[in-house]
Amino acid sequence: MESDIALQLMSQVLWGAIVVCAPVLACTLVVGLLVSVLQVVTQIQDMSLTFIPKLVATVVALTVCGPWMLRKLLRLASELISGIPNYF
Repeated sequence: MESDIALQLMSQVLWGAIVVCAPVLACTLVVGLLVSVLQVVTQIQDMSLTFIPKLVATVVALTVCGPWMLRKLLRLASELISGIPNYF
């Protein structure tokens, strides 16, 4: 019984983490893919060309999606904390 609750909580936390991280990871993935295609087409192999756009895309994604991510994390934390008495 207790292991079921622990597994359910772990599943809920891991899915919450995946959902919260998804926008930033997706944005960085798309920008990295576009920069890689640009490097293949132009044959420019500069390391800063891959790093700087991904960094900028990550900052933009965090700025745009940050409030939503914070609300999602706060909702998850409040559900977990408010549910503590039900686990015993």
